[in-house]
Amino acid sequence: MRFGLDVMGGDFAPGATIEGAVSALDSIGDGNRIVLLGPEDVIRHELAERGVESDRFDISHQPQCIAMDEKPVKALAEKPDSGIAAGFRLLAKGGLDAFASAGNSGAMLAGAVTHLKCIPGVIRPCTCACVPQEEGDAYSVLLDVGTTPDAKPEVMVQFAVIGSLYAQYLLGHANPRVCLMNVGTEDGKGNLQCQTVFPLLKECPHINFTGNMEPREIFKNRADVMVTDGFVGNILLKEVETFYRLMQKRGISDPLFDRMNYEIYGGSPILGVNAPVILGHGISSPLAIRNMLLQTKRMCELGLTQALRKLFADYVSESES
Repeated sequence: MRFGLDVMGGDFAPGATIEGAVSALDSIGDGNRIVLLGPEDVIRHELAERGVESDRFDISHQPQCIAMDEKPVKALAEKPDSGIAAGFRLLAKGGLDAFASAGNSGAMLAGAVTHLKCIPGVIRPCTCACVPQEEGDAYSVLLDVGTTPDAKPEVMVQFAVIGSLYAQYLLGHANPRVCLMNVGTEDGKGNLQCQTVFPLLKECPHINFTGNMEPREIFKNRADVMVTDGFVGNILLKEVETFYRLMQKRGISDPLFDRMNYEIYGGSPILGVNAPVILGHGISSPLAIRNMLLQTKRMCELGLTQALRKLFADYVSESES
């Protein structure tokens, strides 16, 4: 398998991206290749500084770079020879099996939808994050975490379906419990959005819906899949990251808070498109880049995209009948 990495993506690129790619080499597996997309001279220089032979990677020379503050759609059109634009072209044509970048998140989302298209039946793709739970080493999945801030009720139902499959394949939950993030646990609670989506979730045959949950239950193993829109989900995710930074700043080490470190997850998968794509944090360190690459490998090996295609084929058939 071939895993593409946008070398110039992220606040600390290209040093952090190359360092992360090098550290992932021994774990990526025989027969697999990491494809570095970016300016070839920069890539070869960074590898030489680390004493790494360039033939251990595949290099795709892409001299342009999409900056973090550029308009996504415009940047993709005007910079076809950037790592992000080229990565999606290769992925769409089968030249890559997965693609990852810690670069411009808007360009990553636009590229995924434009080049890969949504899986038939999926209205909007989403991004998710793993949230550690108090009990043991358990994790829950939170989605959406920023892709669709104003999600319609039917889109949020699909988030629940996608999240359930992700929890099964990536987190090992056999029959994931799905909850709707709300201001109270009682039926009928919340704003118009939550009141509308609640009965739709309750009637959805593809999920194990167990009702509403409150944000204070986010670490209490109340649910395996926590559903919300991209606005609320992004705020929750950033609060979790803040808790970790506060603990680090005060020199406090705790098993639960240590698992809130974004670096150990690598990035957020863009779910619902026709190939594995991982969106990394803009401040990604070498460790985060390494884990982002290993996450792309795992998604490919587990066949999550293929499983989503099959599930939504059934989903569409039931919706039409």
